[in-house]
Amino acid sequence: MPAQFELFKDKKGEFRFRLKSGNGEIILASEGYKDRAGVANGVESVKKNADLLARFEKKTSASGKHYFVLKAANHQIIGTSEQYPTEEACEGGIKAVLASAKLAGVEDLTA
Repeated sequence: MPAQFELFKDKKGEFRFRLKSGNGEIILASEGYKDRAGVANGVESVKKNADLLARFEKKTSASGKHYFVLKAANHQIIGTSEQYPTEEACEGGIKAVLASAKLAGVEDLTA
């Protein structure tokens, strides 16, 4: 199964996306958007920026877990990964986004 963006509404009614890899794991997730047009623009921004390694920033949480964020050209965060136990696993997540985001389909679950 190819990678897929899922558009959905959270419990607060905000629109969000998550990018799932071919095996169904969530490899990138957005913050909340006020409307469907905003979340659609977020997906397009991921597709535009996800093939540029310089747009990924690795971070470490307070609990010592590793994660990354994907930033747009204006340095705004457009997606955040899950937390990984090792830096190597985090790098694997970045590689998964690099390899799959540009060609990922979109499934709208907001209806």
